[in-house]
Amino acid sequence: MKIIPVELGRRSYAIYLKSGLFGELGRLYRRHELGEQVAVITDRTVHKLYGAQALRSLKAAGLRAQLIPVPAGESSKSLAWADRLYERLIRTGVDREATIIALGGGVVGDLAGFVAASYLRGIAFVQLPTTLVGQVDSAIGGKTGLNHRLGKNLIGAYHQPRFVLIDPEFLTSLPPGEWRSGWAEVLKYALIQDAELFAQLEALPPGKVLSADAELLTGIIAHCCRIKASIVSEDEREAGRRELLNFGHTIGHALEAVTGYRRFRHGEAVAWGMLAAAWLSREQGLLAQEPWGRIERLLSSFELPRDLSGCEDEALTAAMRRDKKSRGGQIRLVLLSDIGQAIRGQAAGDAELRRAFGYLRSRAAGS
Repeated sequence: MKIIPVELGRRSYAIYLKSGLFGELGRLYRRHELGEQVAVITDRTVHKLYGAQALRSLKAAGLRAQLIPVPAGESSKSLAWADRLYERLIRTGVDREATIIALGGGVVGDLAGFVAASYLRGIAFVQLPTTLVGQVDSAIGGKTGLNHRLGKNLIGAYHQPRFVLIDPEFLTSLPPGEWRSGWAEVLKYALIQDAELFAQLEALPPGKVLSADAELLTGIIAHCCRIKASIVSEDEREAGRRELLNFGHTIGHALEAVTGYRRFRHGEAVAWGMLAAAWLSREQGLLAQEPWGRIERLLSSFELPRDLSGCEDEALTAAMRRDKKSRGGQIRLVLLSDIGQAIRGQAAGDAELRRAFGYLRSRAAGS
């Protein structure tokens, strides 16, 4: 088993990574001396696949556990669903000694984490990510959040988990869109910090990037976890280096918001956002033509959803101005100076953004 520490003083915790580790959930939970009462928040899809196994493992360890499913998809990351979860927890007598386990992808992790951060002013929380996005990114670092109709993740809190359990065997049940979404986050780490990882992804045969073998995949997950753990340990609350993790996300979040969180999976929108951010990096003279061409080729191999209808310049720009990383109404982006080298806090004017959106539309049209 790989154990990757996230060093945050009293809030430090471990990421446990091993194929088949899900079956040891109850034992691992007991090792951390958490409360006897457990609420497992999951989505209805994951509930059907893994809910019964989670309950068996927890109850075999002598714990009082309940499963609470929510609808799959971004619509669950809302104040309305948080309220329903609060009511369920209150009615079933969940107290301050209890623990919430997030069993699912990034949506479940964000929603369950926010509920854990705010219920009774904060109770213990465990991340058990079942998607590649969750395993390489969203389950690590303590960011929790809900969407508002005017923007993504505008409501949230920092609440670190007590531990993160990663089992790559979950990924065998992922549909192609979830693979694309996860590999976009992997590529983000390569572009902002690790040129060797980019070259490794670039060298995979066509199509292999979306279906890597188990050994390669486990190694890549561990590598991304170490990068994220290092960044979070240095900058827990995004006052500096952690902002680099937003590469592609400002534009990606705008695409999600403008399309009502229904058209793109998170990583798919981020992939479009990374393409636009890399294009802006070249336009601003930060990124040379050769690395730009390599980035464009690799992202183009992801077979992203191409429907950008309704994504008008004004709506996208307005959504970006509401992004939590904006300052004084100025849109700030993470851009690239090379593969593996990112620069945070770069301004982008409306005219530049319109050209970037035009570029995305031309790529979506296949031109």
